[in-house]
Amino acid sequence: MNSPMGPKPNRTRQNDPAGFRTRVLDVAANLFQTHGYHATSIKDVMQATDVSGGALHHHFPSKKQLALAVIQDRVAPAVRQTWIAPVLSASSLEKGIAAVFREIIAGLESRGSVAGCPLNNLALELSLSDPDFRGAINAVFDEWQAAFAQRIAATRGGTRLDRAKRMDAAAFIVSVYSGAMTLAKSAQSTSPLRAAATVLSRWLRERDFS
Repeated sequence: MNSPMGPKPNRTRQNDPAGFRTRVLDVAANLFQTHGYHATSIKDVMQATDVSGGALHHHFPSKKQLALAVIQDRVAPAVRQTWIAPVLSASSLEKGIAAVFREIIAGLESRGSVAGCPLNNLALELSLSDPDFRGAINAVFDEWQAAFAQRIAATRGGTRLDRAKRMDAAAFIVSVYSGAMTLAKSAQSTSPLRAAATVLSRWLRERDFS
């Protein structure tokens, strides 16, 4: 029997700001990756997440703030998981890098398309136009290169180098991958990544970084 005040509304929504933020960041990261930042509108994010503009604005006051959060909370952790952790834990630098290349290539071939590296995509689209984006993107690249420099320092060849030269070598490794991924995206083929992995392995052995 209903109370004199009538039936209570069926409230299925829960106050879950962390879950809301996670869902929006996941969707926005995917849209930025597949369509690009400029081609993705706030309305696109609202429709894909089925949230109101007010709710979205409460957590992310602007599209720029949303993109900065994607870089910090989605792109940076992806680099750590995909590249930094496996290379630091590998038995050798060469084996760690080769294993990451193999895993990335296998994933791309399984999907049947090459969307590119999320960090590369955002760097190419946003770094020139906005210093805040450039700073956030460079912070991810800096962490990536610092981790590789740390791993190089543990190799026989790396012990003969000062920190600046280890950072240069780390930047070169990241650049080889980033360039190869850009070529792979353009060609929609993993061949540039396979070629880069082969040449990079030889380069690491020649410098006793293995």
